[in-house]
Amino acid sequence: MAYWLFKSEPATWSWAQQKAKGRDGEAWTGVRNYQARNHMRAMKLGDKGFFYHSNEGREIVGIVEVCALAHPDVTVKKGTKGEWDCVDIRALQDVPRPVTLDVIKAEPRLADMVLVNNSRLSVQPVTAAEWAVICDMGGVKRPPRLSDE
Repeated sequence: MAYWLFKSEPATWSWAQQKAKGRDGEAWTGVRNYQARNHMRAMKLGDKGFFYHSNEGREIVGIVEVCALAHPDVTVKKGTKGEWDCVDIRALQDVPRPVTLDVIKAEPRLADMVLVNNSRLSVQPVTAAEWAVICDMGGVKRPPRLSDE
């Protein structure tokens, strides 16, 4: 099991929209980067992730859970090059104090975080140590843990 970060522009898909999908969640479609796609293919049911608003806000605003394994992305247009998959995620909880990219970059314990070093990657891994630091910074009192921890 693992931790992840999912990036979305709020004008395209916001945290409020994700939460509105409820327990069933929503497919994380539209990813057209091989590295991000491969991350989704590696995900397991119950993996946890941060929901990050990119461009506008540039902050971690919520916590999600993978609720369906990788499957074909239905938004792929005919003739699109490559095979594209997605996972489904559901909202678990808000981050009480959203954690901005500037705050993350200023925290020495997060210097090696993928978000700091490759901020354009839309789906990226998060280490257990990074998860704990960000949950603490965001005021998450009882962060969801992976079932194997």
